[in-house]
Amino acid sequence: MNPRVDWFFDKDTKWQNEYARLREIILDCGLNEELKWGCPCYTFEKNNIVLIHGFKDYCALLFMKGALLKDPRGILIQQTKNVQAARQIRFTTLPEITKLKSVIKKYVYEAIEAEEAGLKVPMKKAAEFEVPAEFQKRLNRSAALKKAFYSLTPGRQRGYLLYFSQAKQAKTREARVEKYAPQILEGRGLED
Repeated sequence: MNPRVDWFFDKDTKWQNEYARLREIILDCGLNEELKWGCPCYTFEKNNIVLIHGFKDYCALLFMKGALLKDPRGILIQQTKNVQAARQIRFTTLPEITKLKSVIKKYVYEAIEAEEAGLKVPMKKAAEFEVPAEFQKRLNRSAALKKAFYSLTPGRQRGYLLYFSQAKQAKTREARVEKYAPQILEGRGLED
Protein backbone atom coordinates (compact mmCIF):
# COMPACT_ATOMS: atom_id res chain seq x y z
CA MET A 1 0.00 0.00 0.00
CA ASN A 2 1.18 3.44 -0.91
CA PRO A 3 0.27 6.06 1.75
CA ARG A 4 0.02 8.72 -0.98
CA VAL A 5 -2.99 6.84 -2.35
CA ASP A 6 -4.80 6.35 0.96
CA TRP A 7 -6.84 9.55 0.57
CA PHE A 8 -8.66 7.96 -2.39
CA PHE A 9 -9.77 5.04 -0.23
CA ASP A 10 -10.45 7.15 2.85
CA LYS A 11 -12.81 9.62 1.21
CA ASP A 12 -16.51 9.05 1.79
CA THR A 13 -17.91 7.78 -1.50
CA LYS A 14 -20.65 5.48 -2.70
CA TRP A 15 -17.99 2.93 -3.68
CA GLN A 16 -15.71 3.08 -0.62
CA ASN A 17 -16.14 -0.62 0.32
CA GLU A 18 -15.83 -1.78 -3.29
CA TYR A 19 -12.65 0.28 -3.78
CA ALA A 20 -11.10 -1.25 -0.66
CA ARG A 21 -11.84 -4.79 -1.85
CA LEU A 22 -10.45 -4.11 -5.33
CA ARG A 23 -7.30 -2.65 -3.77
CA GLU A 24 -6.79 -5.74 -1.64
CA ILE A 25 -7.21 -8.08 -4.63
CA ILE A 26 -4.86 -6.14 -6.90
CA LEU A 27 -2.14 -5.65 -4.28
CA ASP A 28 -2.24 -9.41 -3.71
CA CYS A 29 -1.07 -9.76 -7.35
CA GLY A 30 2.26 -8.10 -6.54
CA LEU A 31 1.79 -4.79 -8.34
CA ASN A 32 3.05 -1.42 -7.14
CA GLU A 33 0.45 1.14 -6.11
CA GLU A 34 0.74 4.70 -7.41
CA LEU A 35 -1.50 7.71 -7.83
CA LYS A 36 -2.12 8.71 -11.44
CA TRP A 37 -4.94 10.76 -12.94
CA GLY A 38 -6.32 11.11 -9.40
CA CYS A 39 -6.88 7.33 -9.16
CA PRO A 40 -5.02 4.36 -7.72
CA CYS A 41 -2.93 2.96 -10.55
CA TYR A 42 -1.13 -0.35 -10.32
CA THR A 43 2.13 -0.83 -12.16
CA PHE A 44 4.57 -3.56 -13.08
CA GLU A 45 8.14 -2.40 -13.63
CA LYS A 46 6.85 1.19 -13.99
CA ASN A 47 4.32 0.20 -16.67
CA ASN A 48 0.63 0.91 -15.99
CA ILE A 49 -1.41 -2.28 -15.76
CA VAL A 50 -4.74 -1.42 -14.15
CA LEU A 51 -6.42 1.39 -12.23
CA ILE A 52 -9.44 1.71 -10.01
CA HIS A 53 -11.98 4.40 -10.74
CA GLY A 54 -15.61 5.15 -10.10
CA PHE A 55 -18.60 6.70 -11.76
CA LYS A 56 -22.14 7.50 -10.75
CA ASP A 57 -23.56 4.07 -11.60
CA TYR A 58 -20.54 1.80 -11.15
CA CYS A 59 -16.94 1.47 -10.08
CA ALA A 60 -14.42 -0.23 -12.32
CA LEU A 61 -11.04 -1.73 -12.94
CA LEU A 62 -9.53 -0.22 -16.07
CA PHE A 63 -6.97 -2.45 -17.79
CA MET A 64 -4.67 -0.19 -19.80
CA LYS A 65 -4.11 -2.82 -22.51
CA GLY A 66 -7.37 -4.63 -21.95
CA ALA A 67 -7.89 -5.10 -25.69
CA LEU A 68 -5.07 -7.68 -25.54
CA LEU A 69 -6.74 -9.79 -22.85
CA LYS A 70 -8.56 -12.99 -23.85
CA ASP A 71 -11.71 -12.24 -21.81
CA PRO A 72 -13.32 -15.72 -21.83
CA ARG A 73 -16.01 -14.41 -19.44
CA GLY A 74 -16.95 -11.52 -21.75
CA ILE A 75 -16.77 -9.03 -18.88
CA LEU A 76 -14.40 -6.47 -20.39
CA ILE A 77 -16.14 -3.35 -21.64
CA GLN A 78 -14.91 -0.79 -24.14
CA GLN A 79 -15.97 2.54 -22.60
CA THR A 80 -16.65 4.27 -25.92
CA LYS A 81 -16.14 3.31 -29.57
CA ASN A 82 -13.04 5.53 -29.73
CA VAL A 83 -11.20 3.86 -26.85
CA GLN A 84 -8.67 1.61 -28.52
CA ALA A 85 -6.59 -0.09 -25.84
CA ALA A 86 -8.27 0.17 -22.42
CA ARG A 87 -11.08 -2.06 -21.20
CA GLN A 88 -13.11 -2.00 -17.97
CA ILE A 89 -14.61 -4.55 -15.65
CA ARG A 90 -17.56 -2.79 -14.01
CA PHE A 91 -19.00 -3.49 -10.58
CA THR A 92 -22.06 -2.30 -8.70
CA THR A 93 -21.84 -4.38 -5.52
CA LEU A 94 -19.24 -5.73 -3.11
CA PRO A 95 -20.49 -9.36 -3.43
CA GLU A 96 -20.01 -9.10 -7.19
CA ILE A 97 -16.33 -8.23 -6.66
CA THR A 98 -15.87 -10.99 -4.10
CA LYS A 99 -17.45 -13.53 -6.45
CA LEU A 100 -15.09 -12.50 -9.28
CA LYS A 101 -11.92 -12.38 -7.15
CA SER A 102 -10.19 -15.30 -8.89
CA VAL A 103 -11.24 -14.03 -12.34
CA ILE A 104 -9.94 -10.53 -11.55
CA LYS A 105 -6.59 -12.01 -10.51
CA LYS A 106 -6.40 -14.08 -13.73
CA TYR A 107 -7.00 -10.93 -15.79
CA VAL A 108 -4.37 -9.00 -13.81
CA TYR A 109 -1.81 -11.78 -14.28
CA GLU A 110 -2.60 -11.97 -17.99
CA ALA A 111 -2.15 -8.18 -18.25
CA ILE A 112 1.23 -8.48 -16.51
CA GLU A 113 2.26 -11.23 -18.94
CA ALA A 114 1.28 -9.06 -21.91
CA GLU A 115 3.42 -6.25 -20.50
CA GLU A 116 6.37 -8.58 -19.87
CA ALA A 117 6.11 -9.83 -23.45
CA GLY A 118 6.16 -6.24 -24.72
CA LEU A 119 2.82 -6.65 -26.49
CA LYS A 120 1.29 -3.53 -28.03
CA VAL A 121 -2.31 -2.82 -28.91
CA PRO A 122 -2.55 -2.19 -32.65
CA MET A 123 -3.85 1.37 -32.88
CA LYS A 124 -6.04 2.64 -35.68
CA LYS A 125 -4.25 5.04 -37.98
CA ALA A 126 -5.54 8.62 -38.16
CA ALA A 127 -6.72 7.93 -41.73
CA GLU A 128 -9.09 5.24 -40.38
CA PHE A 129 -11.01 7.77 -38.27
CA GLU A 130 -14.01 9.45 -39.83
CA VAL A 131 -13.50 13.12 -40.64
CA PRO A 132 -16.57 15.02 -39.39
CA ALA A 133 -18.44 16.71 -42.25
CA GLU A 134 -17.99 20.15 -40.69
CA PHE A 135 -14.22 19.73 -40.59
CA GLN A 136 -14.06 18.22 -44.08
CA LYS A 137 -15.99 21.22 -45.42
CA ARG A 138 -13.48 23.57 -43.82
CA LEU A 139 -10.53 21.54 -45.17
CA ASN A 140 -12.03 21.70 -48.67
CA ARG A 141 -12.29 25.50 -48.41
CA SER A 142 -8.72 26.04 -47.17
CA ALA A 143 -5.74 24.39 -48.84
CA ALA A 144 -3.49 25.84 -46.13
CA LEU A 145 -5.54 24.24 -43.34
CA LYS A 146 -5.65 20.94 -45.21
CA LYS A 147 -1.88 20.95 -45.70
CA ALA A 148 -1.28 21.94 -42.06
CA PHE A 149 -3.63 19.23 -40.74
CA TYR A 150 -2.08 16.43 -42.79
CA SER A 151 1.40 17.64 -41.77
CA LEU A 152 0.56 17.02 -38.10
CA THR A 153 1.70 13.79 -36.46
CA PRO A 154 -0.85 10.95 -36.67
CA GLY A 155 -1.52 11.26 -32.94
CA ARG A 156 -2.32 14.95 -33.23
CA GLN A 157 -4.57 14.31 -36.20
CA ARG A 158 -6.37 11.59 -34.25
CA GLY A 159 -6.79 13.93 -31.28
CA TYR A 160 -8.50 16.58 -33.38
CA LEU A 161 -10.71 14.11 -35.23
CA LEU A 162 -11.89 12.53 -31.99
CA TYR A 163 -12.49 15.89 -30.33
CA PHE A 164 -14.42 17.30 -33.28
CA SER A 165 -16.54 14.16 -33.72
CA GLN A 166 -17.46 13.84 -30.04
CA ALA A 167 -19.79 16.83 -30.25
CA LYS A 168 -23.38 15.71 -30.77
CA GLN A 169 -24.59 18.85 -32.55
CA ALA A 170 -23.30 20.17 -35.87
CA LYS A 171 -23.21 23.68 -34.41
CA THR A 172 -20.82 22.54 -31.67
CA ARG A 173 -18.62 20.67 -34.16
CA GLU A 174 -18.44 23.82 -36.33
CA ALA A 175 -17.51 25.94 -33.31
CA ARG A 176 -14.74 23.52 -32.35
CA VAL A 177 -13.34 23.51 -35.89
CA GLU A 178 -13.34 27.33 -35.97
CA LYS A 179 -11.70 27.58 -32.56
CA TYR A 180 -8.88 25.15 -33.36
CA ALA A 181 -8.20 25.99 -37.03
CA PRO A 182 -5.58 28.64 -36.05
CA GLN A 183 -3.83 26.12 -33.80
CA ILE A 184 -3.75 23.55 -36.61
CA LEU A 185 -2.31 26.18 -38.96
CA GLU A 186 0.47 26.75 -36.40
CA GLY A 187 1.28 23.02 -36.44
CA ARG A 188 0.15 22.46 -32.86
CA GLY A 189 -1.85 19.62 -31.40
CA LEU A 190 -5.08 19.90 -29.45
CA GLU A 191 -3.34 19.99 -26.07
CA ASP A 192 -0.22 22.00 -27.11
